[in-house]
Amino acid sequence: MYDWANSAFAMTILAALFGPYLEQAVVPEGGVDIPLLGMSAVSATSLYGYVLGLSAFLVLLSSPILGAIADRTSAKKKFLSLFCYTGSAATLLMFFVGPGDVWLALGLFFIANFSFVSANVFYDSFLPHLAPPSLQDVVSGKGYAYGYAGGGLLFVIHLLLVQFYDSVGLPDTGMAVRIALGSVGLWWGGFAMITLIRLEEPPGLQLKDGFSKSVRFGLKSTVSVLRRIGKTRQLLLYLVAFMIYNDGIQTVIAMATIYGAGELGFDTLTLMGCLLMVQVVGIFGSRLFGFLAGRYGTKSMLIVSLVIWSGVVIYAFFMTQQYEFWVLGGIVGLVLGGSQALSRSYYSKIIPAGASAEFFGFFSVFEKFSAIWGPIAFAVIRQISGSGRMSIISLIVFFVVGVILLAFVNTAEAEKEKHLLFEAASAT
Repeated sequence: MYDWANSAFAMTILAALFGPYLEQAVVPEGGVDIPLLGMSAVSATSLYGYVLGLSAFLVLLSSPILGAIADRTSAKKKFLSLFCYTGSAATLLMFFVGPGDVWLALGLFFIANFSFVSANVFYDSFLPHLAPPSLQDVVSGKGYAYGYAGGGLLFVIHLLLVQFYDSVGLPDTGMAVRIALGSVGLWWGGFAMITLIRLEEPPGLQLKDGFSKSVRFGLKSTVSVLRRIGKTRQLLLYLVAFMIYNDGIQTVIAMATIYGAGELGFDTLTLMGCLLMVQVVGIFGSRLFGFLAGRYGTKSMLIVSLVIWSGVVIYAFFMTQQYEFWVLGGIVGLVLGGSQALSRSYYSKIIPAGASAEFFGFFSVFEKFSAIWGPIAFAVIRQISGSGRMSIISLIVFFVVGVILLAFVNTAEAEKEKHLLFEAASAT
């Protein structure tokens, strides 16, 4: 149910409405000046990118330390609650962002996105405690399915609100968008109550350390985990494989609408409609891959999903018609949730449950670090070649290399390493 709650942020804020609203209504046409940094005429697109990157970088620095503290003090649920309600409150306040409120918009978005990603670290860390390894693929897949359903349902309401704003007595589309942005905060925080009321904190040490002592422990534990990961060949190999193939996935997600609009000339209705279809198909794709992983193995189905991703970028390279874009959206919806859910569940099986928040903190680091290089490669190739088609086909490298590395991960050896990691974590 937390997937159901927070996916509204991913869908409406990150994928659909906040960026265009910042561009079209909030930031002046000529951009804004930042004298402190010596920058002038900074566009909405650049501002959005800087804030997104800065918030992700802060997560990269903080999540392993906070994860170690949460494991030591049995505070996973507390951290989840803290970041969930901080993020949902910041999102709710986006309703008050109007034309010209550049710094208010960016400040709220920074807090909301940092909280969104940070909360996911602690949410994911519950997975090893909720189900045995044989059921973690199904549980993870169900989570993503609920997320696609919840995020998609609210997005439909938002589309109707923006499209027919005058029918409900709103003065303009700007007010409709502001209501949509604010409602995400209510949806996220409201449905999260189901999780936070019913979910039980896993048993742990229940230590009452002071703040400074907890931070010192978190820093020490982070260094310790880095050393342990460096000595565990299978876990390190999986994280590197994940970092590479996830870079391809995140780049396809981030650049799909830009590719469709700029390279293929598709209209906004086609792009937004296809985005909604991805959500709907993703419900079934997540459950399907979770079911198949139970029969054929998590790693095997993860490799299958990456092979399909390779086919996606090849198909996109040759695509010219709108109906082909819809077909592509259906395939992406089928495989997107499956690849993400299986990546999460496979990782949960090869880490010690007693240090899950700490290790998922590092998983978040690899996930965020992997989102850097694909878009840069896409932009550079587009600039050099003058064609978005060359950029999209180049992404196949991420999937091929990811598959090759993943194929060398030995699950049985990784299970043995998990016990060594647990013993080392307990000693720490």
